[in-house]
Amino acid sequence: MATLLAQRWGVRLTALAALLAAGCAVNPATGSRQLMLISESQEIALGRDYDQQVTASIGLYPDTALQRWIQQFGARLAATSERPNLPWTFHVVDDPVVNAFALPGGFIYVTRGILAHLNSEAELAGVVGHEIGHVTARHSASQMSKQQLAQLGLAVGTIASPEFGRYGGLASQALGVLFLKYSRDNESQADDLGLRYMRRVNYDPREMPHVFEMLTRVSQAQGGGRVPEWLATHPDPENRRGRIEQEIAALPQSFSGVAVNRDSYLRRLDGLVFGNNPREGYFKENEFFHPDLRFRVTFPEGWTTSNGKEAVVAVSPAKDALVEVSVAKQPTADAAARAFLSQQGFTSGYPVRASVGGLPAVSAGFAAATESGTLRGTALFVEHGGAVYRLLGYAPDARWPAVQPVAERALQSFARLTDPAALAVQPQRLDIVRLDQRTTIEELARKRPSPVPVATLALVNQVEPQTPLEPGRLVKWIVGPALP
Repeated sequence: MATLLAQRWGVRLTALAALLAAGCAVNPATGSRQLMLISESQEIALGRDYDQQVTASIGLYPDTALQRWIQQFGARLAATSERPNLPWTFHVVDDPVVNAFALPGGFIYVTRGILAHLNSEAELAGVVGHEIGHVTARHSASQMSKQQLAQLGLAVGTIASPEFGRYGGLASQALGVLFLKYSRDNESQADDLGLRYMRRVNYDPREMPHVFEMLTRVSQAQGGGRVPEWLATHPDPENRRGRIEQEIAALPQSFSGVAVNRDSYLRRLDGLVFGNNPREGYFKENEFFHPDLRFRVTFPEGWTTSNGKEAVVAVSPAKDALVEVSVAKQPTADAAARAFLSQQGFTSGYPVRASVGGLPAVSAGFAAATESGTLRGTALFVEHGGAVYRLLGYAPDARWPAVQPVAERALQSFARLTDPAALAVQPQRLDIVRLDQRTTIEELARKRPSPVPVATLALVNQVEPQTPLEPGRLVKWIVGPALP
């Protein structure tokens, strides 16, 4: 047995060595040797697949002029990179969170939230250049290659030790999460590449540190709330700011002719939706209203709720039960019920026709076998406004009897939204204002009321509330109703 295991280990280690030898190449952007088991064509194919998921799960901001401009803006930066022939694609995603991210193969995204907090094309060039740097340095592809090797090593362990096989799946998932996070060195490298690319298109590099100042202020303003996504895996913005300022100080100090393009950038933001868009659904305590789709649901009190592009979800305080509302793909409630209940591993009672809030519906109890055990719940399919809504309540088998009454009460609360005030609610937007006299954000707020605090107005303009602002300056002002 020992000889057999040794032979298996030898074969695997030989294969591992061969992969390492074949997979190391010099990256043209960084000049460093890099482990790479994913070809460029595979990288592009992965990016295209993930791009479809991003579009479905987050959604693109519905402004064709802004989307066309960000594509042109990003393409100009990417053309100066070491991988100009990738199918570079740049999008604004409809998310209020301050964020930017990249997928393998040249798919780059900025949120409307980060656009609202930037103050010039030069600052945006630093952000977009950073994300281009992740792609040219092949950080995602390299991490995926490491994941492949880690999984190969895991297979070796499973063969050598049968008892470990039971945990192989969990270990693979953990390794996947670990390896696909960028390292601090990756982030610093992407900052350096972003600086390189913005300089190649003649943007003022001295604007890049302002991005890190903004990220710090956004983080401090949220104070324990939702942290900007950049901060989840990135080094501290203050540290990044200090490092990039050192890089800029080492550059030739002639900055004549470099572009900032502050006013032209701000004018593009005029009318941009700011913050959460209530047209896409909003909560009042545990009640959920969706003006565009014209429905309402009352979720269980005390449950944690979340409104996403694809589903509205409520999770029990013990995190052992869930209620979910989404749109089914099928044209009728009957068809949606059949498609859901016929999934592999599902068993169910006979679907029953029902009426929910005066709307035609189909309901059924179900059980679903998963790797972690059996889930039990109720599925409800409701026809409304030309669509079919899928409402699910479920929990582990042993827990379901206790939560079933409250979960099913939430499902049965689905109803038409008819309240005129709820149907008419509108989002807040950016209004770009030119100052006609010297003032401060604090003084301007007294003359021009806004639905948001003075601190928020100061934050999006990257100034303090008492900072004197000169006549002729463009400022971002937030207008619209006080949101629910």
